[in-house]
Amino acid sequence: MSMQAWWPRLPQEARDWLVANNGDALPPWVTDEIRRAGGDVGGETHLSDAQVDWIEAVANGETPEPVAD
Repeated sequence: MSMQAWWPRLPQEARDWLVANNGDALPPWVTDEIRRAGGDVGGETHLSDAQVDWIEAVANGETPEPVAD
């Protein structure tokens, strides 16, 4: 599932954390929320550079290009 598909399914608290801590290591609760929303972070503790850029664009009010998980 693409990031654009699971992002709106995340609880607001998780989205807020991802925006405020963009690029940081993911705490287990955020990883769990991403998985519940349909995202796949595998065993990774960080999002990809493309995902970090996508979140930054969303935080800036832009409409970013789609990013695959």
